[in-house]
Amino acid sequence: MTDAVSDSAAGDAPPDRRARPQLTILLAGPRGFCAGVDRAILIVEKALEKFGAPVYVRHEIVHNRFVVESLEAKGAVFVKEVEDAPVDRPIVFSAHGVPKSVPDEARQRNMIYVDATCPLVSKVHREVERHHAQGRTIVLVGHAGHPEVEGTMGQLPPGSILLVEKPADVETLEVAPGAPLAYATQTTLSVDEAEASISALKRRFPDIAGPKQEDICYATTNRQASMRAVARRSDAVLVLGAPNSSNSNRLVDVAKDEGVDNALLIQRAAEIDWSRLRGVATLGLSAGASAPEVLVDEVIEACRARFDVTVEEEVTAVETIEFKLPRALVV
Repeated sequence: MTDAVSDSAAGDAPPDRRARPQLTILLAGPRGFCAGVDRAILIVEKALEKFGAPVYVRHEIVHNRFVVESLEAKGAVFVKEVEDAPVDRPIVFSAHGVPKSVPDEARQRNMIYVDATCPLVSKVHREVERHHAQGRTIVLVGHAGHPEVEGTMGQLPPGSILLVEKPADVETLEVAPGAPLAYATQTTLSVDEAEASISALKRRFPDIAGPKQEDICYATTNRQASMRAVARRSDAVLVLGAPNSSNSNRLVDVAKDEGVDNALLIQRAAEIDWSRLRGVATLGLSAGASAPEVLVDEVIEACRARFDVTVEEEVTAVETIEFKLPRALVV
């Protein structure tokens, strides 16, 4: 390797093409958009077609600024709460799911609303409702403050769901003696992270009930598996995703678990710290479930300006799942 790689992403001219070092980019497959994200974005686009602009969206439809800004350019307006939208315009709820109080408020205001909650998140909502109806207290494994966790906990009355973020939290969990329990998980957790907390729950509460099928979604599992395969062959890893994207952050964690300390989360190619790639021969590249493929292409092109690039793909699964649109938007 030469020192031709620039030390920052800010304004340094690319090196002379004759001096460019070799770089293999190892693409993780699958990567990027999942079926739930595809569906959520399409819901906003179809709502704009049906109702015209503006269409309001409570919170980011998915955790990606590029996607949000693209929808804003088409006429979507993103707001924090239902009350921030006018009553005479439709509102869409994000893919992460919302507490029951949110559609209740929309109904009270006589608003048209469309729920873009991912069907796999809705599955978790139905599970916790079922366990609650059977008299169980639910333990939710997830990250405090994440919108999906807030949405799931908001399906039931306060106190019906207890949150644990890590195995150590299980040991301090306070439940009534003999109380029947069930657990559920956030869909975007690290597979290993979730399993450690679930194992701790089962050790302390052997009779705890679980979901009929695991809650971590297929897309999260597949992207983490492909990242493991890529990381084992890589000197450094870049993951495209938002800082508040749980599944994107977990991909970075997976890479580091596989021994790649030089694993970074970026939102765009402009954020690449090129000094971190000096001496790197193989760069692993993936994208969280909310990051579009155009951003992957952007990173590859930025690398081509500085390296002699060869692109390979490490495919560990092929995804064919599609989710139907809400009936209100089907023409």
